[in-house]
Amino acid sequence: MAIAEIRSGVEAKMEQSIANFKNTLTKVRTGRANPALLDTVQVEYYGLMVPLSQVANLNLIDSRTIGIQPWEKGMGAKIEKAIRESDLGLNPASMGDLIRVPMPMMTEERRKELTKVVRSEGESAKVAIRNLRRDANDAVKKLEKDKTVSEDEQKRSEADIQKLTDRFIADVDKLVAAKEQEIMAV
Repeated sequence: MAIAEIRSGVEAKMEQSIANFKNTLTKVRTGRANPALLDTVQVEYYGLMVPLSQVANLNLIDSRTIGIQPWEKGMGAKIEKAIRESDLGLNPASMGDLIRVPMPMMTEERRKELTKVVRSEGESAKVAIRNLRRDANDAVKKLEKDKTVSEDEQKRSEADIQKLTDRFIADVDKLVAAKEQEIMAV
């Protein structure tokens, strides 16, 4: 394996870590409604537990309300029950075929808790990126040990991988700061 392959592989994995972190951030509740909040809700459907998105359409009615349109008539009560029993603190209301899920106002205390959650998730993403850096550096050191690359190439490669790591960690910091700002906005 060449140094260029190691670098491109670690860069792709770091981009994947950032993508996973962004996905995690969409699930952290802000003051606005977001259908992604309900991704973790599982509904009983003919004896199986399936994600809510597989039994209903989810959309935004307004900036503070999610609308859920079940595909089958009898699913409304099961969907409401699943949302109430989830740990999201949401209280759905049925209006005929449509289920409305209003987002309650968040207290200052809850906002601060959520910023701690975001920081913790950010730290986890940074650890994942640093682990990828370590693995890439180990692979480069192994190449140098096997005498397939020179010591200078190894040092240059490690510096390059460190720059890459620094760039992705800065991206995580920016995402955390933006999400904190979004959460703290009233």
